[in-house]
Amino acid sequence: MLGLWGNRSEKPVVLSADFQHALTQQILRTELIRIKALIGTTVLIGSLILIVHVLDPNAIQKLWHGRFDPSELYIVLVPFVLFELWVHFVITRHLGKGYDLPVYRRYIGALVETSMPTLALAMHIDSMGPVDALGFAVPLTYFIFVILSTLRLDFWLSTFTGFVAAAQLLAMAMLYRRAGSVDPPPDLYYHSVRSVIILICGMLAGAVGVQLRRQFEASILAATARDRITNLFGQHVSPQVVERLMAEGAATGSEIRRVAVMFVDFRSFTAGASTRTPQEVVDRLDGAFAVLVDILDRHGGIVNKFLGDGFLALFGAPFDAGNAAHRAVAAAREMLEANERANQASSWPLRIGIGIHVGEVVAGNIGSPRRKEYTVIGDTVNFASRLEALNKDFNSQFLISEAVHDALGEECRDAVALGEVPVRGYERPMTVWQLG
Repeated sequence: MLGLWGNRSEKPVVLSADFQHALTQQILRTELIRIKALIGTTVLIGSLILIVHVLDPNAIQKLWHGRFDPSELYIVLVPFVLFELWVHFVITRHLGKGYDLPVYRRYIGALVETSMPTLALAMHIDSMGPVDALGFAVPLTYFIFVILSTLRLDFWLSTFTGFVAAAQLLAMAMLYRRAGSVDPPPDLYYHSVRSVIILICGMLAGAVGVQLRRQFEASILAATARDRITNLFGQHVSPQVVERLMAEGAATGSEIRRVAVMFVDFRSFTAGASTRTPQEVVDRLDGAFAVLVDILDRHGGIVNKFLGDGFLALFGAPFDAGNAAHRAVAAAREMLEANERANQASSWPLRIGIGIHVGEVVAGNIGSPRRKEYTVIGDTVNFASRLEALNKDFNSQFLISEAVHDALGEECRDAVALGEVPVRGYERPMTVWQLG
């Protein structure tokens, strides 16, 4: 049966203990939905019967052959609602404590619930006779329990519900008779067919529940993977990068990569922030970052770290980009243009400083066992940071290293050579170029 609803060749998903716990908690929440649906349906049916009884007593008496007593209705409905409220309380308490509901209690609950229509059917047989009662509405209520068992997301539990309903309906049809009855003996085959249909419905409900559970697991796994990628690869990862990382697999170990490293900083931001409210500072910074990060997304870069009023961006990590330097420079040029347009519409203009260097780095997940973050380490990163800081000395906005200049070739003919410049932390001067 399960093979009809899923691919048998699919490899089973190995779930971590934390994921399994989260999934169990979500299943308990769907169980609460099922219980609320049962309570609501019961109250609705009971209310409709009582309303009809009050408005047109003769109609109800005809259905029950003149033997209907409204108090009999409460003999089944009230205990059932109280039982469901108790189950709801127990599940809610388990959710609050982070516990799962024992399997045997699920089966006991299914047995008790599905036996309620059987009690109602016995009352109807006493008042209407077996032929009329079995052909009336109560046997159909078994389907309510079978359908809602789908929310248990458990094939065997739904099948058990269908089995209990089928077995009890067949037993009532074959064995239960009101006192003094002279009705003809029941037809085994006739009633068996109805019970088989109910059992099949239970199995189908279980199969649908399993399929829903698989989709539920896949959705949580995808969300978990996205969260993990965001945690590992920085505070901002574009949807395109996430999808590619999920398709190719995120690197978990350290590796040597050739990347373009970009440092971005807003010049004199601290001075401007000192005369404004904290909310104004946050709003201006968020607005500026939103524009710049969107440009990075379109050029295939990622923000690895936000650094106060600046950030570190990477091109070529966590996956390869053969034209990393070209992408980084193109993004930087567009960022400068976008910032100028934003300044024209703002009462607080911001000046950007950008430094880009390309070279090999060690890329990987670094941190404590409880918290790791994807980052890059090496001289390439340090030199890119020093380049960005040199913008203060040259009153410039965009500086690149000689390695970037060589990688771009004819594409950076507008670059202005600043000569060999002393760089803090380096013994010999380094060649620096200005763009923008």
